[in-house]
Amino acid sequence: MSETPQNESADSTDSPDSIESPDFDAMTRDIAEVPAVEVIVTVAVNLMSAAAVKLGLTEEGDKYKDLDEARKLVHALAGLLDAGATEVSSFHAAPLRDGLKSLQLAFREASLIPDEPGQGPGEKYTGPVYG
Repeated sequence: MSETPQNESADSTDSPDSIESPDFDAMTRDIAEVPAVEVIVTVAVNLMSAAAVKLGLTEEGDKYKDLDEARKLVHALAGLLDAGATEVSSFHAAPLRDGLKSLQLAFREASLIPDEPGQGPGEKYTGPVYG
């Protein structure tokens, strides 16, 4: 009776050779078919979602709250919307701008020492945000 170590299995599906590499050609074809407006809007929504989490606006509340990180995300979102404003229709831009303003106001409310008007995250691009 031969002994087989218990940590070895007859089926070695976890070996590096058995892991499939991603099909970069297929991924490139897929992204090539996506309109630029859709890419811009998707990135903006992802930035908005991440900022909301970092502002503590999710069900988890303060668990992931980090105002320094939120500032960066809101600022990046404002820059993207400013740069992409002429590239996306007002149909897409208006709700994104509304969401940005809501995040800027939430940031102002969450800050212990609020920024001066015009100095908050993204206000370089949007101008001062007032409640």
